[in-house]
Amino acid sequence: MSDLDLTDRRILRELDADARMPVAMIAQRLGLARGTVQARLDKLDAAGALRLASTRITPQALGRPVAASVQVELDQHSIAEAIAALADIPEVLECFAPAGDTDLLLRVVARDPDDLYRVSEEIRLCPGIRRTSTSLFLRTVIPYRVTGLLAEG
Repeated sequence: MSDLDLTDRRILRELDADARMPVAMIAQRLGLARGTVQARLDKLDAAGALRLASTRITPQALGRPVAASVQVELDQHSIAEAIAALADIPEVLECFAPAGDTDLLLRVVARDPDDLYRVSEEIRLCPGIRRTSTSLFLRTVIPYRVTGLLAEG
């Protein structure tokens, strides 16, 4: 669902800032009718654009259906510069500092394979990055979930 209009995007920005914001407050902040906001959220939910438990926006809803991980090898003297540059790339959704041989592990999204190449090149050209390795996600076999964690002790 990449055909979001300005109203959908305004609503989603409010939810991104505070996923628990009540519909009435969103409506008030945006100058919309409560019923309009609720109908829009129902439409987005039915289209799979929202993660039900967290009301987080899915990259697919923003026209970025291609997902990948990028392993990054850094110049150890330029870690801060590399992270700052990566933070400026909108398609970099998350950046982790894992244990092991990889210096950084990124989760990225793109519009299509050609766009993923562009994103990968943008990452590779960031200051302090020596080498990257990109792995395309073909499909999600276990979606993001926290339900099992809620059952713990």
